Amino acid sequence: MNRKVICFVMSALLIASCKKERPNFSDTISYSPLSKPEMDAIILRSLKETHVFNWSQADENMVWSALQSSDHLLSVGYCLPGMNAGALDLTAIKINDHEWTKCRNELLSGILQMERNINPVLQLKDIIPWEEKVLPVFDVIIYNPETLHWLRNHHLVRYAEPMGYEPSFKEIAHRKNQPVVQNSSSGCGSNTAAAGLVANVDYLIKTPNSLQSWNYSYHQLPVAWTRTTGAGVKIFLIDTGCEYDQENLNSTFNQGSSSGRVVEHLVTLPQSTFLGIPTGSVETPDDGCGHGTAMAGVCAAPRGTDGNAFGVAYNSHLVTCRAAEDVYLDDSREVKGASDAFTMAANRTDVKIISMSMGRITSSSQLRDAVTYAYGKNKLIFCAAGTSLSWTSGWWGVIFPATMTQVNAVTGVRDTDFNMSCTDCHDGAETDFTIVMERSSDEHHPLSLAMNGDKPSTIGGSSVATATAAGIAALVWSRFPAYSRDQVLNKMITTSNNYPNRNASLGWGNLNADAATR
Repeated sequence: MNRKVICFVMSALLIASCKKERPNFSDTISYSPLSKPEMDAIILRSLKETHVFNWSQADENMVWSALQSSDHLLSVGYCLPGMNAGALDLTAIKINDHEWTKCRNELLSGILQMERNINPVLQLKDIIPWEEKVLPVFDVIIYNPETLHWLRNHHLVRYAEPMGYEPSFKEIAHRKNQPVVQNSSSGCGSNTAAAGLVANVDYLIKTPNSLQSWNYSYHQLPVAWTRTTGAGVKIFLIDTGCEYDQENLNSTFNQGSSSGRVVEHLVTLPQSTFLGIPTGSVETPDDGCGHGTAMAGVCAAPRGTDGNAFGVAYNSHLVTCRAAEDVYLDDSREVKGASDAFTMAANRTDVKIISMSMGRITSSSQLRDAVTYAYGKNKLIFCAAGTSLSWTSGWWGVIFPATMTQVNAVTGVRDTDFNMSCTDCHDGAETDFTIVMERSSDEHHPLSLAMNGDKPSTIGGSSVATATAAGIAALVWSRFPAYSRDQVLNKMITTSNNYPNRNASLGWGNLNADAATR
């Protein structure tokens, strides 16, 4: 029997009323929740067998269990009736058009009805933490198992999966007869000035007074800089933000040989919505972790006069976006922050390259949508293949979203053997490029900008490799400004050291900036 659905106000937008079938509550849904170790074992098995874990593989019981073990936040992707969900052109969808609004309202109205069976006073604003402006997806807090069952079987739903559940493996993995490293330089808190750096070993002093990291010569960057320095190209860096106290990424971004460029600091990481903070509230762009500041330094720190380290594309424009608290996207709001960062970068016509040195173990369909959207907007995307932390214990494969075909996955290798990944670096069939970033003799890592001051820090893992690759891409695009994204990528592929024979776990191998900019 049809009935009118009450209109709800969400984020100052009036949701139009529509007619729909009342959800059927006659059958009580009952799940047998799995423990976290049980779920983690299922995920790990999938990763070892197929290198990926998609929540579409999980049955309702596991999805419900994951919601109970996390924050009850469900990511719901939707589509119009009769649409092929697997063939959507996300760039062509306008979610505020009438037909898309009607579809969304139908789902939200049904969800609210079912959730009110548990809490009769609920309003829509109580279960919708964030507004979505671009993608056909919404995030909803649910406590009723019938809600999940209804959504997972609804013809308008593309996916319904937990946002905030990630495994925490207890097993010790053995790779090359070494245990997994529990902490890594790709995490937070380590971006301080490095002591004991030696001239002509750890760095070279370059005019006007800047430090060139020891690893740059392996990619023929000094020769490439005679042709291009990245001018005119804008890199959008998705990470943990940018430290306000690092002047070389703020007031002195233009100095010495770096001039005429712009730096911006943005934030998409929403504040917690479970503490009564209004929808739409966000954090600041300031880097509380240190990782984002280091990545920004590698990409585009100025070749200046203050004796600090300079970046690969030292004349490129730069946008830093704080999308997460740390490098592991294990929190729902970090998934939302990263997704919004990708769509924001996608919709900027001045952005050509997106770099993200973060990721997660399980896939996220919402983040997948955002990456696909950015790719559809012709952005060249680089993501980290992964660096071992406690959250990758038991598994060494390429992390998500670097596993996606729309992404160029980058990892790090050693200076003495380009076919040996760094101590902590992940690799796998999805890897596209490598960067030398570990010295075999002492496991020393490349230079970057510390949180403040003019003394450089060092940074390791696939993170620094990714930021370096993005910088090289900027050099190529600056050298050939009329190139399309695919032409730039082809230039990088065909000049890498493994081409034309792609390595099974290290892809096309080391990038050659000299050859790619000829």
